[in-house]
Amino acid sequence: MKLLIVLRHPFELWNAPPWLSVRLHEAFPTVEAVQLSSYDGIEDYLRDAEVAITWSLRPEQFKVAGKLRWIHSPAAAVHQLMFPALVNSDVLLTNAREIHGPVVAEHVMALIFAVAKCLPQAVRLQQKHLWGQGLMWHGRPRPRELAGATLGVVGLGSIGRAVARHASNLDMRVIAVREHPEKERSHNVQQVLPISQVEVLLSQSDYVVLAVPVTSKTRGLMEVSRLDKMKPDAWLINVGRGSLIDEAALIDALREKKIGGAALDVFEEEPLSADSPLWELENLLITPHTAGMTDKLWQRHYALISENLRRYLEGQPLLCLVDKKQGY
Repeated sequence: MKLLIVLRHPFELWNAPPWLSVRLHEAFPTVEAVQLSSYDGIEDYLRDAEVAITWSLRPEQFKVAGKLRWIHSPAAAVHQLMFPALVNSDVLLTNAREIHGPVVAEHVMALIFAVAKCLPQAVRLQQKHLWGQGLMWHGRPRPRELAGATLGVVGLGSIGRAVARHASNLDMRVIAVREHPEKERSHNVQQVLPISQVEVLLSQSDYVVLAVPVTSKTRGLMEVSRLDKMKPDAWLINVGRGSLIDEAALIDALREKKIGGAALDVFEEEPLSADSPLWELENLLITPHTAGMTDKLWQRHYALISENLRRYLEGQPLLCLVDKKQGY
């Protein structure tokens, strides 16, 4: 059986280390693991590959992969693979949501602490050699405590559940929206609403976390009318995908101080261009898509891939299986 690994990204951490194919072949001697560093000529390798580890395939590439039975994406988001031929096929699709979820949730909590305690303002004042105690207290929003604040989580996947657990341990009130609210039975979430009632969540939340996959229902979710539903001192935090937010609408809301601020780890276009107006907004905290970074990343990837490969060879159900009709 041939397993094809093809991942190419300008940022080195997202590329599979050379040892991945070696360890997989050592653990599963019947598996021929081929690892490529480029998509050039991938069609020649896809023709007899039964398993592919990649985060993107074009429809024409998928068409030549007649033996393909399982695709694993090392990303959590799989919207780039949701073209009709793949969605309607029998090819299994898994993702790495359980790999990234706990790490990204830590980043979310770091952002919430940072904006609640006005740490970005403190850093700017430090750079100016200013003792800004009074400036920070009289600023907007001023430093505040998290206990008793309301956290609204949009999406209760691996990220959202972990964020809810951390926030609950801090005595925050946690409310959430998800596609199927009847499935949530967590004591960490006080109220779960359907996605159609996201405005209710926005109107109550002091911090809104976007941790939902990109689908036809969530693309452009945070547009003008929904930003207007947020509290005037609330913060919007996005660790999902940039396309969840109408960036132009958010820029206007931040410039006009309609909300307290935003903390973004993901953007519609990445890298964020140097001339983007987002850089100039003082009530915006930018992290350059670093929420999932950890030096343990590929060890965790290997653990999931090898366990799923064992299951696949033994005909057992796979972990982190994607519902292709739902898109997540």
